[in-house]
Amino acid sequence: MTALIGYALSVAALVYLGFGALLYFAQGSFVFVRGGSVWRTPGDLGWQYEDVTVPVDGETTHGWLVPSDRPRGVVLFSHGNAGTIADRLETVDVFRKLGFDVLVYDYGGYGRSTGRPSESRCHADVRAMWDYLTKVREIPAERIVLFGRSIGAAPAVDLAVEHTPGAVIIESAFLSAVRMGRETYPIYPVGLLMRHRFESDRKIGDVAVPKLFIHSPDDEVVPYRHGRTLFELAREPKAFLDIEGSHNGGWLASSERYRKGLSDFLDAIFPEALDGGEDDASVAVDVTAQ
Repeated sequence: MTALIGYALSVAALVYLGFGALLYFAQGSFVFVRGGSVWRTPGDLGWQYEDVTVPVDGETTHGWLVPSDRPRGVVLFSHGNAGTIADRLETVDVFRKLGFDVLVYDYGGYGRSTGRPSESRCHADVRAMWDYLTKVREIPAERIVLFGRSIGAAPAVDLAVEHTPGAVIIESAFLSAVRMGRETYPIYPVGLLMRHRFESDRKIGDVAVPKLFIHSPDDEVVPYRHGRTLFELAREPKAFLDIEGSHNGGWLASSERYRKGLSDFLDAIFPEALDGGEDDASVAVDVTAQ
C-alpha cells in the first residue's frame, strides 16, 4: 500500500512538473492564439484605405489606415489575441461613423506582419504605428485615441504611459497576464513562470489622459472584476461603460449602448473635425465615474 501511494505521488509530481514546464516553454501558444488569414480588406466593403507597413526590430508590422469623412481624430486600434485585422472591420466601422480615421494593425506573426509575437514585440508594434501617425502622417498626439481590446489593452496602456494621446479606451481588459494565469492555474507559481506579463494594473495609474473602460459582467474569458479594478486603479478623468454579452461579442450584442457610450466619451474631447473651426485639443473634458 505504501509503495502504491509512493507511486501515485511520483506520477502526480511528474504530471505537475510536466505541465508546469509546458506552461513555461509553450506559454506563447497559450497567450497568442495565432491563426486566421487576412481574408478580406476594407476595399471589399467599398471603403478607401491605405496599406501601412512599418519596420520593427528587423521584421515588418502591417496595418490598414481607414479614413472617415472629415475626421476629428485617429483611432490606433490594438486588437485581441486571436484572428487578424480582417476580423475587426465591423469595429473599425463604428469609429468611422463616429468621425475617426482608424489605423488597425496586426502584431508580429499575425496576418501579414512578420516575425513572432511576444509582449515586447506587441509594444514595439504599437510604438511603430504611433511613430507612423505622429512622424510620417504628422497627426498631433492629442488627436490620437488609443483603443485596446482584451490583450490589446496592454500595449495601449504602455504607450499611453510613454506618450500623451488625446484619450485611451480600454475594452474587456485583464489586470495582468500574471493575474489571469494565477486564477486559471492556482496551483502553479505563475508569477515565476510567466514571461509575457502584460501588467496593466501596475501602469494604468500613470496614464493621465481621459480614459474609458468598457466591460461586460457576462464576459466568460476575462472576469468583469478585472475591468472594474483597472478602472478603480486609474486616476481621473475616467469613465466606465457596462455592456452585455460575451468577451468577443459584447460590443455587438450591446451595439446601441456601446456606440452611445463611445460617442458621449469622444464628443467631449473631440468636438470638431481636424479641418473644422475649433481645433483646440485642450477642450475641457467632463468625464464622470460610473
